[in-house]
Amino acid sequence: MSLRINDDFKARVVISTDNLEWTPSPMPNVFRKMLDRVGDEIARATTIVKYEPHSEFSSHLHSGGEEFYVLDGVFSDEHNDYPKGSYVRNPIGTKHTPKIGAEGATIFVKLHQFASKDSEQKFIKTNTGDWLPGLVQGLSVMPLHEFEHEHVALVKWAPNTTFNLHQHWGGEEILVLEGTFYDEHGSYPQGTWIRSPHLSKHTPFTKDDGAIIYVKTGHLLL
Repeated sequence: MSLRINDDFKARVVISTDNLEWTPSPMPNVFRKMLDRVGDEIARATTIVKYEPHSEFSSHLHSGGEEFYVLDGVFSDEHNDYPKGSYVRNPIGTKHTPKIGAEGATIFVKLHQFASKDSEQKFIKTNTGDWLPGLVQGLSVMPLHEFEHEHVALVKWAPNTTFNLHQHWGGEEILVLEGTFYDEHGSYPQGTWIRSPHLSKHTPFTKDDGAIIYVKTGHLLL
């Protein structure tokens, strides 16, 4: 039986990733925190992965695509070096061999979640990217990817900003990168991962510390 973690995609899930323990991966000095998963080592998975300095991962093919955001350090492979703040998409059929340098690296990674025709490869350095005005005052958006109903962006919330009540067609997934994110259901400090199902709704806001979040919408139509 395959490993199944938070595999009911009609359920809302909130995880404080800082409180999860690191578990070993199949490769030495590479550790992970599994957020959702359907399958064993080849799986539909959302994971935080930590590479210790000078660690490596075996060459592998992305049979379902790979999307990752570098949370800390520098992730490297034979194609490039990806510093903190990098957003990378490796579509179906690509492959690489991660080889990490002296800084180590921690990434938020999603596997086997690409649409079959979504073939655009991307490397965006968000630390030097442009922020666009959001739909309400105090909100700034950095679009990262769009394909069909899926949208990925960074969203910067100024302190004491409130967004409108809205419904998530196709669901919404958030990782809080900085500050504290709030809605009527709770408070979500840095490191919190939230997965809200299709047709869920909320009224998000920030308080004095503001927030920056990674947000993906429209990908949970099951």
